[in-house]
This record gives sequence, C-alpha cells and structure tokens, in this order.
Amino acid sequence: MDKNILATAAFLGMTGILLGAFGAHGLKKIVEPESVASFETGVRYQIYHALFLLFIGTTTLLNEAAKKQIFTLVITGVVLFSVSIYFLALKKYIPFEIKKIGIITPIGGLLLIGAWGMLFLNIIKQK
Repeated sequence: MDKNILATAAFLGMTGILLGAFGAHGLKKIVEPESVASFETGVRYQIYHALFLLFIGTTTLLNEAAKKQIFTLVITGVVLFSVSIYFLALKKYIPFEIKKIGIITPIGGLLLIGAWGMLFLNIIKQK
C-alpha cells in the first residue's frame, strides 16, 4: 500500500507542478484573472495533498487500514475538488455545460477535510 500511496503522491506532485506552470504561463493569456486565481487554488490543494500522501506513505503511526481510508479520501477529494476547479476555470473552452459540476467541488473539499480528520483520530487513538 505504501508504494501505491507514494507513487500517487509523486504523480499528484508532478501533475500539480505541470498544471501550475500552465496556469502561470498559458492560462493567463486565455481566461479572466478570477479563473486563473481559481485554477491556482486547485493546483495549491493538489500539491498540499501530494505532500500529505508522502507523509501518509512513509509514516509508521498508522496501520494499513487507516492508510487505505485516508488514501481513498484524498484521491477522491482531489479529483472532486481540484479537477472540478480546473474544469470550471476553463469552462468557456469546454463544449458542454460545466457549471453543473460546481456542486461537486465542496464535496471534494469535505473529503479532503475527512482525510485530515482520519489522520487526527488515528493519532489520538494511539497509546
């Protein structure tokens, strides 16, 4: 499980850097400043959670079941939160009505909060 968590952390980190570069250099030329700011928020949270998964994958404070639960919450949360923000920032270039997916952004945020909550609960339960 740790190998999967660390590989996913590396992938999220790598794609976060790529998306951040796109946002800083390419996106500013094609969308409004508010959309760029939203896009950067998605990137920032993706990078935060890549680092979070690096910790989860290397810590000995958690058992495998807790790591798997946190991993699942983070992956689902990043997809719902960050990826939905990326699409919303690029909505004028997407050929279908994208505003409807905006409802999943806060759900993704709640899942990310849940992942941190799981870490907190698992740590305080230890003797």
